Formats: sequence, structure tokens, C-alpha cells
Amino acid sequence: MRKIPPLKSVQAFEAASRLGSFVAAATELHLTPSAISHQVRMLEQRLGIALFHRTHRSVELTDIGRRYAESVSEAFSLIEASTRSIERAGKSDILTIHSVPSIAAQWLMPRLSRFSAMHADIDVRLNASSAPVDLAAGEADFDIRYGNFFPDAGVMVEPFPAERIVVNCSTSMLPGRRLPKKGFTLTGKTLIHTEVNRYTWRDWSKDHPEHSIDLERGPRFDRSFMAINCAVDALGVALESTLLIERELESKKLVLPLGLVGPQIVCHQLTYLKSKGHIQKMKAFREWLFEELNQSMTNLS
Repeated sequence: MRKIPPLKSVQAFEAASRLGSFVAAATELHLTPSAISHQVRMLEQRLGIALFHRTHRSVELTDIGRRYAESVSEAFSLIEASTRSIERAGKSDILTIHSVPSIAAQWLMPRLSRFSAMHADIDVRLNASSAPVDLAAGEADFDIRYGNFFPDAGVMVEPFPAERIVVNCSTSMLPGRRLPKKGFTLTGKTLIHTEVNRYTWRDWSKDHPEHSIDLERGPRFDRSFMAINCAVDALGVALESTLLIERELESKKLVLPLGLVGPQIVCHQLTYLKSKGHIQKMKAFREWLFEELNQSMTNLS
């Protein structure tokens, strides 16, 4: 149990020591000078020491009273700062999401306004990097990971729906800027490589030997969103998930010259601490996230 004197007495002492007057302290705390004097006297009796030298017209801190006043004043300043911080933040709760960059930039970030509209009491903080975060240390509430990994103890893993990996390019790469009805070939086309993807052009070449492609040439990136931008700029043909290029397909910045031809792979997974899964903000985000994912998959099928 904490050994703390009555807070009313400590508050009266702090105000009197800071303002140098029982009368001024009484005015600030909306009390009478005699009430301030009584509270300070109670504190002195509790501590067994004199905190003020009292004269007929004024009060002055003793040496030990001055040291105590400095510590008490610092503690009250911390309480005041924390209170102001909470008041500035309002009544919102903060949900921290960490994600690998491409899904954050290409798919999640454009949709977060929908989540915020549904949950005005939750403020979202989105961080993106390829390195995983320490969920147990509180670095994030959720971490969206790419590929296979071994989760730490106590970490829940919920896979995203399988994503279809497709050939995509700008219409300016097509004859007459129109989707071919048949016979489109990648022979002679510049390939845009995303080197960290689970399914690469080398895998695609094994699955489609009828296309003669040059695997050794073409720009290379370590992030899908950069490869997608490169494809939009008509610098080559990319191989990416329909989930990541959903907006570009809707806006006609990218097209699928071979249609929805490609494997379906579970690429991304949502991770979070099992012990925090019941928290309302966590439940709300998980439900919203998978509803959005299922809707995207329906739109892309």
C-alpha cells in the first residue's frame, strides 16, 4: 500500500508553497485561509516535521519544507501534463497497425477512411516497414506480415484470403491500346521483377512454357508498390497480386492481357496477441478487415 498523505493536505501545501501565501492558496483552491492553514497543519502532524516558519504576517518554507515542495510540485506538474495530454486526445482510443509496405500503400491505406467513419472513437496509427514488430512489447496492436514465418508464443495468425497472381500492364503496352481477344504473347516484352514475391517470373515461366520470356533482363524492385508504379508508367509487364492492383484495375491504369490466369496463393497474414484479441477496438478492426478483403476478392473474381 502506498504511503501517501491525504491529497487535500498535499494540495494545500503545494499551492501555499508555490504562491508563498495561505491567502493566495485559499483563493486558488476556493477555500478559506483558515482551511488552508488547517490542511497544512494536518500534513505537518502526519509527517512529524515543520514545513513553514510562521510569523504574524507571512509564512516561509523551512529547508526541509522547500525540498518537499520541489518534489511535490514536480509530481503535480506531471499530473497536470498528463491530464492536458488526455484532454487534447479526447475520448478516442488509438489502434496501432504495422504492415509490410505494399499492402499498406496499395490496399489498406485507401480504405482506412471507411473504418474511421464506422468507428469515430478509434484513431488509427499505420506504420509500414518490412521488418516485423514485437507485439509482446506493445509496438503495435496488429502486424500484417508477408510470406511464411514461425509466430512467437501467444501470437495469433489469421491468413488473408488467397490472392491471385496475374500478368498486368499498361494499355499502352498493347497493340492498338486494346485488350487482345486472343493470342497475346510475352515474347519480347520487358519484365518487371519484384524480387521478394512468393511467386516470381521464373515460377510463371515454368507454368507457362509456351511463352518465351527473358528472365535475365528488366527492372527489379524489392517492393511490389514500386513494380506496380513502374507498370503504370508502361516500362514493362508486371506479375502481381490482383489485391495489390485493385485500384489500378478499376481506374484502367492497368489491364490483364491474359485475363485472370495465375495461381492463388496466401500471401499476407494478420498477427496479434491472443491475450488482446477480445479488446473491442481489436475485434472491430478484424471484423472490418476481413469483410473488406472478402469484398475485394468478390470484385476481383
